[in-house]
Amino acid sequence: MTKPQKQIHLAAHFPGVNNTTVWSDPEAGSHIEFASFAHFARTAERAKFDFLFLAEGLRLREQGGKIYDLDVVGRPDTFTVLAALAAVTDHLGLTGTINSTFNEPYEVARQFASLDHLSGGRAAWNVVTSWDAFTGENFRRGGFLPQEERYSRAKEFLATANELFDSWRGDEILADQAAGVFLRDAGAGAFVHRGQHFDIHGRFNVPRSPQGRPVIFQAGDSDEGREFAAAGADAIFSRYAALDTGQTFYTDVKSRLARYGRSPDDLLILPAASFVLGDTDAEAEELAKEVRRQQVSGATAIKHLEFVWNRDLSGYDPDGPLPDVDPLPGEHTLARGRAQVRMYRDPLATAREWRELAAAHKWSIRDLVIETGNRQTFVGSPATVAETIDRYVQADAADGFILVPHITPGGLDGFADRVVPLLQERGVFRTEYEGSTLRDHLGLAHPDHARGARAAS
Repeated sequence: MTKPQKQIHLAAHFPGVNNTTVWSDPEAGSHIEFASFAHFARTAERAKFDFLFLAEGLRLREQGGKIYDLDVVGRPDTFTVLAALAAVTDHLGLTGTINSTFNEPYEVARQFASLDHLSGGRAAWNVVTSWDAFTGENFRRGGFLPQEERYSRAKEFLATANELFDSWRGDEILADQAAGVFLRDAGAGAFVHRGQHFDIHGRFNVPRSPQGRPVIFQAGDSDEGREFAAAGADAIFSRYAALDTGQTFYTDVKSRLARYGRSPDDLLILPAASFVLGDTDAEAEELAKEVRRQQVSGATAIKHLEFVWNRDLSGYDPDGPLPDVDPLPGEHTLARGRAQVRMYRDPLATAREWRELAAAHKWSIRDLVIETGNRQTFVGSPATVAETIDRYVQADAADGFILVPHITPGGLDGFADRVVPLLQERGVFRTEYEGSTLRDHLGLAHPDHARGARAAS
C-alpha cells in the first residue's frame, strides 16, 4: 500500500539579533521598527505559510559582565507586536514565546485569549521555562527553580491556563437588546484552581475565543520537554533538521503520544531551518560559505570560545591556534544567561575534541567555530531546496520547517518567490488558505470538538 503524500507545514521565525542573523549586512533592517515585522509577516502570508514565530529575550545577554553587542537579544513586547501584526494580516498564524517561570496563568491566558479574538483565531503560544538565575534577576521570584520543578510548574501553568480558557463554553453571550439580557449564564468565567504552584479562584473576563484555546507549542529537547510536549502540546520545535537525527527525534516523540490517549497526528514536529539559495547548487554553496564568515566574525569566534573556556580570551588571535590553557569548569560562567553554555556540559572534553579537530584540519579559532557551529540546513538552487524539504517530510524527519533567514526583514522573500511555487507544483504545499484559523492551517482539531468526542465516547 502506497503511503499517502504528506502536506508540508511552513512557518517563518523573525529572529532576534544573534549569530544566525547578519545585522551588519547592508540589506538588514531594524529588529525593533514595526515596518520590519510587517514586511516579514506579509511575505510569509503571501507565501501561504502557516504562521510567524517570535522568540523572546527577557534580558540583554552579557559576557564578562558587559552587554554582548555582537548578539543583542532584546525586542518589543511579544503581545504588542503580534497584536499589531493581526491588523496587517488576514490568515497568518501568530505565535509568541511566553515564559511559564516568570508569569502568572491568569495574565497569560487573558493575553492569548485577547490575541485570538483580535486575530480571528490565529493565536499560538510557545510555552517555555527559564533555566538561569541571570534572567530571573529581572523578576521577583528570581531563577530559583531546578529543572524538574520548572517543568512541574510549566505543566500546572498550562493546565491552569486551559481551565481559564474553558471557563467559558462559548454560548453564554445572549445580548438580547429587547429584553436587556446580555448573559444567559450568570456563572460564565467562574474558575477554581488549587495546586502546588497556583491557588487561584475567580472569574475569567475574556469570553471563549475563536480557537477555544491558542495552539500550544513546546521547544524543550530534554526527556522532560519531550514528555511535556507529548502530553499537551500541539506542535514541538526541534533542533534536529538533518535527515537521520530528525527521523530519530520524530520517532521518539511520536511514540510517546499513545500513553496520553493521543494519535501521532495530534502533535506536529517542526525543526528550525536556515537556508541559502543560489541560481545553481555550486553558487549556493559559495554563498553559504560567505554567509558563515559574515555570521562568525573574529570577535564572535573569540566570544564563542569563551563559552567553553570560561576565561577571558580577548588577547588571542581569532586567526591563530586554540588556547593551550584548559577551560575553567564551574557554575559561574563568563557568558551568563547564554543557552550555549548548557551545550558544553564537559568543557574539558569539548576542548580536547576541538584541539584534535583543529590540529587535523589546520583550523584557526575562527575556522573551528565556523565549522563546528550551526550550518545552513538547506543550501542549493530553489529546485534542490524544494526537493530536499519534500524528501525530509515524506521520510518522517519532520512535519515541516520553521524557516530562519539570515537577513531580516527581506531574507524570506527569495524563498517565498522561488521555492514555494516548486513545492506547490509538487502538490505538497497549499496554493490558498483553506480555513480561517491557525488550527485549520495545521490540521488540528478544535478543542471543543475534541472535548465533545471524548464526552461521547
